[in-house]
Amino acid sequence: MMVIPEVTVTGTVRVLLPPSFCALLHCALLHAADAVTFHKDVEPILQNRCQSCHRPGEAGPMPLLTYQQARPWAKAIKSALLTGKMPPWQADPRYGKFSNDLRLAPGEKETLLAWVDGGAPEGSPADAPKPRAFVEGWRIPAPDMVFEMPQPFNVPANGAIDYQYISVPTHFTEDKWVEAVEVRPGNRAAVHHAIVVVDSPGGNEEEYLAGYAPGMTPQSWKPGQARLIKAGSTLVFQMHYQSAGKPMTDRSKIGLIFAKKPATEQIVAMQAAAHWIAIPPNDPDYRISATEIIDQPCELVGLRAHMHLRGKSFMFRAIYPDGRSEILLNIPQFDFHWQPYYYLTAPKPLPRGTRIEASAVYDNSPNNPLNPNPNAAIFWGPQTWDEMMIGWFDVAVPVHPALPAVRNTGF
Repeated sequence: MMVIPEVTVTGTVRVLLPPSFCALLHCALLHAADAVTFHKDVEPILQNRCQSCHRPGEAGPMPLLTYQQARPWAKAIKSALLTGKMPPWQADPRYGKFSNDLRLAPGEKETLLAWVDGGAPEGSPADAPKPRAFVEGWRIPAPDMVFEMPQPFNVPANGAIDYQYISVPTHFTEDKWVEAVEVRPGNRAAVHHAIVVVDSPGGNEEEYLAGYAPGMTPQSWKPGQARLIKAGSTLVFQMHYQSAGKPMTDRSKIGLIFAKKPATEQIVAMQAAAHWIAIPPNDPDYRISATEIIDQPCELVGLRAHMHLRGKSFMFRAIYPDGRSEILLNIPQFDFHWQPYYYLTAPKPLPRGTRIEASAVYDNSPNNPLNPNPNAAIFWGPQTWDEMMIGWFDVAVPVHPALPAVRNTGF
């Protein structure tokens, strides 16, 4: 490049730059102004999509609350984005719309990739959004009441562990309506899953309240919707523990947020389950289904699939009384390590006589990297190396003050 000096009458020298260089300099300055930085561009995305799990005490393997925490993981973030591992969301986008959809909004993936490819710069802290507020120890807002296992449970280093059933009385003197609930394992390495049910005085059977499984988020419902816990009820913790090569202890708990206004809809848990599982050895495509019939008009509000290590795919379908069929949720690649509830953006009316069909596919072949033993026939059982097939779903039914509350036995 040729630079032409210009001598002024005062003897000072000005440098005249060629127009092409000026254009390049202008572009560079614009690029610097538009560079993707952590505080301005990346931090808001992490707040909305990642930090609920990626913070101390939660399921994420590393916190992503600050630049100092996120910067060492820049390449790992890029890899997770390109492979689709993160954010974790398994639902087929062609069926159903869900309020807790974790998928990135248009442009967010590109922004994160551009940040990594640009050297993961921090940018100006003045551009940072206000830090997101969390309640320490919970993913729900501060609970109104917490119930905890009365004693720690000792988990042995090896061997199968029978299900534990631990009763915790509520001492409620009046009925309670619960609009949000969260089950918190005391030791995630020890707890395979946990289910808390309500044993009501004089009740014929226990009613599902809430649960924990890998990837499962707290349960909460829209204003006016709530689960019912009758006065004098006892909470029963059904705990499935797993050994991990060293002795551990666990003391799990459940947090409740009570409805601030009278509930207009009761949330009732239902399921379509196939207890007759019998998967042949080395079968890569074992299929089984189960149905549940809706015996009174209601609205579907959420769904969750539960299988173990051989789970391959899962689908919910509604077959309406007029013969119409509709896919409610399709999970083409089931992930044992991430089993969330899927909450519908808008509740779906279910007429009386609707059949909810849950269909599952299992891979019991050597091609399944999680398969403990492809040469074994597999049946229903509580342990991880056994299998389960449960299609959980929540429905909302109107609360009529003059009628008794709905129980989940008669649906």
